[in-house]
Amino acid sequence: MDMDKEQRQADFDHCERIIKKHSKIFYYAFSQLPSEKAKAVYAIYAFCRTADECADGSQSSKKKVQLLRQLKKELDLFNEHEELDKPLWRALRHVFNTYDMDIGPFYDQLTGQSMDLTFTPPKTMEELERYSYYVAGSVGLMLVPVIASGSSAELHSSVISLGVAMQITNILRDIGEDYREKNRIYLPEDGLTHVHYSHHDLHNGTINENFIELWEKLAARAESLYSKFLFNIELLDPDSRIPVYLSAHVYRGILDAVRNNGYQCLTKRNYVTKAKMAQINAAANNAFGLREGDAFTVEK
Repeated sequence: MDMDKEQRQADFDHCERIIKKHSKIFYYAFSQLPSEKAKAVYAIYAFCRTADECADGSQSSKKKVQLLRQLKKELDLFNEHEELDKPLWRALRHVFNTYDMDIGPFYDQLTGQSMDLTFTPPKTMEELERYSYYVAGSVGLMLVPVIASGSSAELHSSVISLGVAMQITNILRDIGEDYREKNRIYLPEDGLTHVHYSHHDLHNGTINENFIELWEKLAARAESLYSKFLFNIELLDPDSRIPVYLSAHVYRGILDAVRNNGYQCLTKRNYVTKAKMAQINAAANNAFGLREGDAFTVEK
């Protein structure tokens, strides 16, 4: 292996460690892509994780603003082909050289993270979905050139739907954690008012019919967006369909995990069990007609 290949491998290994540490679901799913595509996803994830840590780290608000501005400057340099000599940017340069990438969603991701820095609770579901586009739907658009050779408005709309669905799922899973640790309430204010669920109720960890009604309204919206994406999954490259199918269904499974725990998402962390992941994996193999010897496995 020549020095350039060794450096490139080291850069992608760096990105792989980031996704493996911070998102077991995405790593589980996307590690099953062909190697080159998997590496591209790892690099894209590493960028998004870096942006997320600028806004959600333990630093002061002033420091977070500085970090996000610095990342924006580094992205500007990258866009001008003058990127810093760092593993993330070297890996992303290889991705941009390999695939027909669009820089726009990367800037949208930074816009989403800046919305967290100046956080105000969403007033409506429309505001929540707008925010969800910037922090998650943008990621779907980043991935399109890697997972789909063809491009269409329908495909772009579908991957945005998947990203928004995943973000709403994150919000429904992390209601208590976001409130306690970040002092953020992502539930739409008009929805809280409609079901007569107050900030005092949230502070007290109250789970009642009012809470469940609003939770299920948001979950229903997420599930409709998952269905929209899955209906169009054939727009993806054949070698990318199962990994993305897995990520969508495992994430969707978080909603059922919360339900199965009596909607306890205020003091309990909910996750998809290995047994459930194995079921989803089997369903994916069955849906795409893989022979037993070709089937993906949970252990991979």
